[in-house]
Amino acid sequence: MFRIVNYIIAWFEQQAFGVCDSLGNKLGIKGTTVRLYFIYLSFFTFGSPIIIYFILAFFKENKEYFFPSSNTRTRTWDL
Repeated sequence: MFRIVNYIIAWFEQQAFGVCDSLGNKLGIKGTTVRLYFIYLSFFTFGSPIIIYFILAFFKENKEYFFPSSNTRTRTWDL
């Protein structure tokens, strides 16, 4: 039973904290600092940063559709 619970917790931490780590890397600060700011803002603004967090998680999960890499683009003259 505890093995399943630990697996679920590990999976959730890996998925949930990836947004804070990638945002921290982009801004040049630690991911733990970004997590703390999300928690503090959630308390002060009654949970509205959670909506922003879910939007960032969506873009992080689907970034290849929104921001295609330069080597996959084809030019008009390459046909």
